Amino acid sequence: MRALPVLLLALALGACATARPPSALSPADYAAAIADAKRPATDRDRDAARLPAQVLEFAQVAPGEKVGDFMMGGGYFTRLLAAAVGPTGKVYGFTPDEFVAFRPAYATEQDAVVADYANVIKVRSPLTAPAFPEPLDTIITVQNLHDLYIEQMPKGTAAKAISALYGALKPGGMLVVIDHSAPVGSGTTLTSKLHRIDRATAVADLTAAGFVLDGSSDLYARPADPRTANVFDPSIRGKTDQFALRFRKPA
Repeated sequence: MRALPVLLLALALGACATARPPSALSPADYAAAIADAKRPATDRDRDAARLPAQVLEFAQVAPGEKVGDFMMGGGYFTRLLAAAVGPTGKVYGFTPDEFVAFRPAYATEQDAVVADYANVIKVRSPLTAPAFPEPLDTIITVQNLHDLYIEQMPKGTAAKAISALYGALKPGGMLVVIDHSAPVGSGTTLTSKLHRIDRATAVADLTAAGFVLDGSSDLYARPADPRTANVFDPSIRGKTDQFALRFRKPA
């Protein structure tokens, strides 16, 4: 009868040995990253709305980690991540080829961030095949998941990109997704029109790819947002209701 408890204990210890432990860092621990003098004033002006310390805490980013910023845009979070992981860590800032073809300034913005930080490595490749050169501890994508579903994307883009993100992570690694909330039950039917996605759809598609929902946060909850306006509409821009989800790749 003693064999079963011993077996269960062994399995539990094995899980502890392979799973990524949660970060013990708090928002205060990210103060240096936020105060980084290399961050441009335009980024600092957005901090009150974007709550970078809370995002970094939710993402459990720690010094020395290898992190991917998927669809980095202008690099707001790339810079913060670079300071948070420190000189022993790496940040892979990913900009899709398709985005550069649509708006060449994305390439210029990416190059500017890489030039400012020795631990930021440029990754530029097709959207559904981000060429991260090594397994990552964490991938963050902010206000981008919905772009995988817009009508301009080839059929299957979302499934292929999500699969690539899963493959890019180490076992036990984390994917953090922040995006604009669409009306409950709308799925992706309004995504092209509003640049929003239903939270339930995001969870369903990511878990279908093998991810496990590890946590959620209401740091960007904005109940006053009716979720019916395009996120670029001046009446709601910068004040949208957003979900924050953390997924784990099983160890």
